[in-house]
Amino acid sequence: MIIGVVSDTHGYFHPELADVFSGVNFIIHAGDIGNADTLIALEAIAPVRAVYGNVDGWDLRSYVPETLDFVEEDLRFQVTHIAGHPGRWQRGIGKSLQSEPPDIFICGHSHILRIERVPKLGNMLYLNPGAAGRQGFHQKKTAVRLTINDGIAQQAEVIHLDE
Repeated sequence: MIIGVVSDTHGYFHPELADVFSGVNFIIHAGDIGNADTLIALEAIAPVRAVYGNVDGWDLRSYVPETLDFVEEDLRFQVTHIAGHPGRWQRGIGKSLQSEPPDIFICGHSHILRIERVPKLGNMLYLNPGAAGRQGFHQKKTAVRLTINDGIAQQAEVIHLDE
């Protein structure tokens, strides 16, 4: 199974995403979508599971949830937009993760690409795909293709858009 992971598009559908996510089983958008057109463009590639972010208006908030918790390939996923990162969690996130850590935790917001295992949380995979939009301080637009085989996240391929 291959999952496309993207965040912080801020209403910009990067034209390379169609090729980057071609053939994925589904796409996760970790918030700050920006507008419904971006979701529609992603849904034309593969099914989308998305959460809203702090810049998303009520139109998107009525369509997508603030958080997602689901199971695929015997792995429990949790997705939210604002979470912080290992060692510096957003208020409430750290306690929630300690009580019941998912196998894979995906967030956005920071525009900083970061992928790591968190041994203190059962070797949970933390994944922030960075930002694929034009707005923000990030210097490179990024997305991730996450490969899962036999219930194990085996590879997180970072895609640098515009290169």
